[in-house]
Amino acid sequence: MSFASVYPHYVTKAERKGRTKEEVDDIITWLTGYSQEELETQIEKKVDFETFFAEAPQMNASRSLIKGVICGVRVEDIEEPLMQEIRYLDKLIDELAKGKTMEKIFRK
Repeated sequence: MSFASVYPHYVTKAERKGRTKEEVDDIITWLTGYSQEELETQIEKKVDFETFFAEAPQMNASRSLIKGVICGVRVEDIEEPLMQEIRYLDKLIDELAKGKTMEKIFRK
């Protein structure tokens, strides 16, 4: 599955709850270290999740503070590294859609 095919769903989920594409992008750049331009390039290239995370400039060290359940599984307990990164991102987008402030989402 490509990151580019899932990305519009992240944006739609956020926008349905009154949040913005910019906030989604802020979350993704915070998590991965991509610049906005680099993020857009990855989307245009239609990279898969494995490539998207493998090429991330600097995964945020604070992502280990992301806790909770997504799809019935605790994100902190996921052992497969790629799946854990995907679920971290899913969890952050869920928090955005549920109305959390960006400060809380960024674990500040």
